[in-house]
Amino acid sequence: MSSILYQLLITFCLGVLSTVFGAVLAFFCSLLCAKNISSSVTANIIKSIVALVRAVPTVLWVLIFAVSAGLGSVAAVVGLTFHSFAYLTKVYAESIEEIDNGTIEALRASGASFWQIVFQAIIPASVSRMVAWTFMRFEINFTNAVAVGAAAGAGGIGFNLFMAGSFYFDLHEMGFLTYIVVITVIILETVSTKIKAKVK
Repeated sequence: MSSILYQLLITFCLGVLSTVFGAVLAFFCSLLCAKNISSSVTANIIKSIVALVRAVPTVLWVLIFAVSAGLGSVAAVVGLTFHSFAYLTKVYAESIEEIDNGTIEALRASGASFWQIVFQAIIPASVSRMVAWTFMRFEINFTNAVAVGAAAGAGGIGFNLFMAGSFYFDLHEMGFLTYIVVITVIILETVSTKIKAKVK
């Protein structure tokens, strides 16, 4: 049982790391994507690039980085982060674009700098939506980490599922691991819902 919990922890950490790295990169990139604080040309170019990145499935990105970085947790984290970055950049930019332009224009008229606008208007007005999207992406990354555990050789509970189903043919272990994953996802969803309710 301790071994299963350890493998589950590895999968959980893959999801956390890829979400955190992706969220940090996406926040700064979204400032260039939002048309109400950035030029339309820059915003359109970056949105086109991230749309192209999102069009490629997460597992394929993991496999692409596995070719260059080798099989292991590094390829899994980089691949998951890459897709998370593109996904969160889009939704963060949309959250920023929903902010009342009157507040931004008032700060600009008073001589506020770009970063003053970011910290005084953008973050306070959009942080709740960004947190909600980030936790939703974490749930996606956790399930993706299960899937890529075997594909990228990153280990975790996904690798155990692959071995139980393809090599050991142990249906009892496979069923038990599946229940563990389902229960974990339900717990994550419950915690995520409570956190999102608090930040609104």
